[in-house]
Amino acid sequence: MKAIKVKGHAEEVALFRSTIIGALVCKEMSKGELKRELEELSKQRYRAPDSDHTRRYAVSTLERWYYRFKDGGLDALMPRRRRDYGKSKKLSPAMRKLLVDIRREHPNAAAALIVRTLQNEGRLALETISASAVQRLFQREGLPRRSAREATKDSMTRLRWEAARPGALWHGDVCHLKNIVVGDEKKPVRVHALMDDASRFVVTMQARHQEREEDMLELLVAAVRKHGPPDALYLDNGSTYRGDILRVVCGRLGISLLHARPHDPQARGKMERFWRTGREQCFDFFSETMSLHDINVRLIAYLDEGYHRAPHAGLLGKAPGVAYHESERAPDDVDEKKLREALTVRVRRRVRSDSTVSIDGVDWELDHGYLAGQTVVAAHCLLEKNEAPWIEHEGKQLALHAVDKKLNASMKRPPRLPPSMLLERPDPPPDFDPNRAAMDRLFGTKKGGGK
Repeated sequence: MKAIKVKGHAEEVALFRSTIIGALVCKEMSKGELKRELEELSKQRYRAPDSDHTRRYAVSTLERWYYRFKDGGLDALMPRRRRDYGKSKKLSPAMRKLLVDIRREHPNAAAALIVRTLQNEGRLALETISASAVQRLFQREGLPRRSAREATKDSMTRLRWEAARPGALWHGDVCHLKNIVVGDEKKPVRVHALMDDASRFVVTMQARHQEREEDMLELLVAAVRKHGPPDALYLDNGSTYRGDILRVVCGRLGISLLHARPHDPQARGKMERFWRTGREQCFDFFSETMSLHDINVRLIAYLDEGYHRAPHAGLLGKAPGVAYHESERAPDDVDEKKLREALTVRVRRRVRSDSTVSIDGVDWELDHGYLAGQTVVAAHCLLEKNEAPWIEHEGKQLALHAVDKKLNASMKRPPRLPPSMLLERPDPPPDFDPNRAAMDRLFGTKKGGGK
């Protein structure tokens, strides 16, 4: 059996007192014998709990203990706090209420700052009360000092929650691992992952050197192709997840984009717990000599052969792989055409005089010189990295190609005319001379147009 321990210091003091006068309570004594026994006890020295020295106790003290123990048992021997414990006698009830109200309204304000402010404003007399006394008042009222961030974070009760079904909500996050050596330099390793909330199934995970919005989009596309889009995507507030492109793509695919509150990692507890498990079972065993390919192979093996098959406490012992695949998910209408449209980025660009357009820092050339100087819509699809962008103009797609300066040096310049001006010219050309009428009036020749 486990040892029974005292509740606290008060019960320990009560036991100490009972060992001194306990025998007298059980003893039947004649008149005057109790006084003699108490006088004998008062001559002895005792070491109280948590005391470094011994001391004697007066007969009156021992007599008070005796009758308390006799009437109320061990509880009656416990020391009691004064009724005014923690209350400063120098503070009026109105001033105590004011101090408490200030702390509730400004939980991050120090007691010394509150006292100094009230004294400077003349609302509290100088040397009326110390900051330490005010601090004890706040402790007694259950009002510890908290930072503004903690006050905001703890303003609402946390509840354990879970999505209604697999596919309803995905968590997305990035885990930073130790650097690896690539050639003569060290490069960072960032593990991107998307995890289903209801089943804790990781729909995709991949290690990369960067932590960009583009990397997040590529993982999202890979997961949507394999599992279909989720109803919602739950991300943190990092720059990787706050870009306009991600917001537009999610909107086109019918995915609600959600972000956790800043500085609140507890709101992302499931993802944080997954990272902790991953580090303990896999990530911490990577060496700096591994390549990114080696790391990704190990991540796949860890998911397929370990994590997805292991019983999960949050699923009442069910494995994430079983929980995810045994559920029925509604069919989706996302195909390659819809994915391509969703990931097509359109930006407005002005065509330079040399018929070039800059897109993401790369110069592209347009064969339609008549658009020089005009503002056009340039489009490119993030689905295919090597695909050239194009221009959308008047309902048509105009191709762009990389600028080849050497080829342009020996190439005949095409005319800068719109397509309507490049049709076959009439023969003979039409009669048109803007100055003929003015010359006829000046020299008195034949009036009117024509010869």
